[in-house]
Amino acid sequence: MADPARARRLAKRISTIVATAIDHEIKDPRLALVTITDAKVTADLHDATVYYTVMGTDLDSAPDLAGAAAGLEKAKGVLRSKVGAGTGVRFTPTLTFVADTVPDTARHMEELLARARAADDAVARARENAQPAGDADPYKEPREASESAPEDD
Repeated sequence: MADPARARRLAKRISTIVATAIDHEIKDPRLALVTITDAKVTADLHDATVYYTVMGTDLDSAPDLAGAAAGLEKAKGVLRSKVGAGTGVRFTPTLTFVADTVPDTARHMEELLARARAADDAVARARENAQPAGDADPYKEPREASESAPEDD
């Protein structure tokens, strides 16, 4: 078992090496819009999970996740060699690439918050000219006991 701080440092180094290799050395056009977001290394330093996102070419186009996954899978051996050369650890970790869902989740949360703000604004507009259904303050004066109330025997 390795020190957790060492595993974090190694994960950060792996993400830097993989990102640099994808950007400068791997010539696959499917990886042109891939961004490495994070990396996690197991406690025994034998397996590394690398998280990535794919940017779309236009605002309207969806990113090519399948093409990026295929490109990363094809380049996995070269990237693992780069990681081994760049880290200097005894055992080069195996690389697993996982599409990062954090940007999609954040976008979904922003949409939900926008809907909630719109609903709050609609309630505020409806409340502006609203009148109370009954008296303005029905509890202003204390109630008086009525004569027709049943008495306890």
